[in-house]
Amino acid sequence: MDEQIIENAMKIIMSAGDARVCNQKALDALAEFDIEKAKELIKEANMHITEAHKVQTDAIQGETRGEEAEYSLLFAHAQDTLMTIYSEINIAKQLIKIIETVNKRIEALENK
Repeated sequence: MDEQIIENAMKIIMSAGDARVCNQKALDALAEFDIEKAKELIKEANMHITEAHKVQTDAIQGETRGEEAEYSLLFAHAQDTLMTIYSEINIAKQLIKIIETVNKRIEALENK
């Protein structure tokens, strides 16, 4: 197997894994209604997932330029991992919005 494919796959897996850790911490903060901390952690998760996505994009662009790339189960797994965690981050972002809305409504009711 091509060493570059292995290296790229591992970069994607590691960066996506770091994003997942940050995302989980953001969800934990959100469960405690610490919205600001959750937002900070989501920004960090975005940074890591962007790193992973860049590696994937570079590999895809290389292939479109005609660079030979053999099929790699490890790289396919890395891409699956990337997309799964990207989806988890999107769900967490939506949950933050929902909790913010709920908090505003609760505050409005408490101030009546």
